[in-house]
Amino acid sequence: MSGVSEGEHTVGAVARLVGVSVRTLHHYDRIGLVVPSGRTAAGYRVYDDADIERLHRVLTYRELGFPLEQIATLLDDPHVDALAHLHDQHALLTDRIDRLHRMVAAVEEMMGAKKKGIQLSAEEQAEIFGRDWPGDEYAAEAEERWGDTEAWRQSQERTARFTKDQWRAVKDETDALEARLADALRAGVAPGSADANALAEEHRASINRFYDCSYEMQVNLAEMYVADPRFTEHYERIADGLTRFVHDIIVANAQARG
Repeated sequence: MSGVSEGEHTVGAVARLVGVSVRTLHHYDRIGLVVPSGRTAAGYRVYDDADIERLHRVLTYRELGFPLEQIATLLDDPHVDALAHLHDQHALLTDRIDRLHRMVAAVEEMMGAKKKGIQLSAEEQAEIFGRDWPGDEYAAEAEERWGDTEAWRQSQERTARFTKDQWRAVKDETDALEARLADALRAGVAPGSADANALAEEHRASINRFYDCSYEMQVNLAEMYVADPRFTEHYERIADGLTRFVHDIIVANAQARG
């Protein structure tokens, strides 16, 4: 784009450089979290190096699970400088990496146990998935509710063949989808819109890994998300109101598909 000086970057260039969507950058701009500090002669907003550094700090905090409102408060605190933020982020990331290493080792242990036909205890599952994992209680409940269904049979057969890398991919893709859902909620994406329907389809595709998920079954899952406090707690930890948002976009998309 003409009028862009050296050291300045358009929205599209920053999106490609950093690996986020233009929509996300526009949202951050609207809420004042990362605002491009310059303009071209034609009036287009451009980011300088300091803007992009702030964007990287925002994305690091997002990766660590901080909500956007808290990130804004942290970054705009006049008593904390950029170097202090980097020290804090380094410490948090190091802790997270250590935790993930422990979780990988625990999952490998769980996989080995499964291959031998061993059912891990609730304590061992908690070590892997955290203390909020429902453990044996939920597994037994799920089998009682759906054990005689085709979906349950498909899920058992498909997951039995999953490799370690496939489980990692499932975890990464699920985390990424949930982050996109939370960003869409904050951006005001309306259920029934094209963007919302695309997210609902991504959600259904993620379920299709485990069993063939019809729109009717996906709606049943959405109803369970809002009815079962265990699911509600999971989504609300990611973003306030996310449970209802996920439910509503799934229902709207299913209705549009007839």
